[in-house]
Amino acid sequence: MKDLGDYRKSYDKSELLENNIPEDPINLFHKWFHETENFGGVDEVNAMTLATIGLDGFPKSRVVLLKKFNEEGFIFYTNYNSEKGKAIANNPNVCVSFFWTNLERQVIIKGIAEKTLETISDNYFDSRPDGSKLGAIVSPQSEVIPNREYLETNLKLLEQEYSGKEIKRPKHWGGFLVKPVEVEFWQGRPNRLHDRIRYQLEDNFLWKIERISS
Repeated sequence: MKDLGDYRKSYDKSELLENNIPEDPINLFHKWFHETENFGGVDEVNAMTLATIGLDGFPKSRVVLLKKFNEEGFIFYTNYNSEKGKAIANNPNVCVSFFWTNLERQVIIKGIAEKTLETISDNYFDSRPDGSKLGAIVSPQSEVIPNREYLETNLKLLEQEYSGKEIKRPKHWGGFLVKPVEVEFWQGRPNRLHDRIRYQLEDNFLWKIERISS
């Protein structure tokens, strides 16, 4: 087996300097997101790792999909009764991160998660394919189930029940908005001397910008 210590990669695709960044991290995120998308080589540029503190006191990370971002923050959707939903209800302090290998970049966001307005969740749910809508209804996310057939059988029953009918969003499913309090941008550089710029939200709602060492 190859020694993982022998894995080496030189990062040299770009740089991140204070003289070419905006005052607001959302603007920089927007720039990086679309540069990553346009550069190609990443299947789902909106895939992000969400870390929560579970009810058992342990942190847990999983990949979810970013569905919208704006000056307020970052929105994803889930089952509110899932493990992550319950964790957020108990402790809304979360971290989301992106790793875009094609441009050797990371973005790490600390924030406070809160449920989106019901109208926002309704509008997004209505935009989903019927299969995804029924999947959100049929799956008791994070709960123990007997086997795969349990889900497939119940899905077939729901397909019959909702045939020709409107599928409305269940109350236990919806969006979370992560309002950022700290955003770090990481750009890979040669010799492991990476560029790291951190934005921290201050009491006056302005962003403090600092360079931190790699």
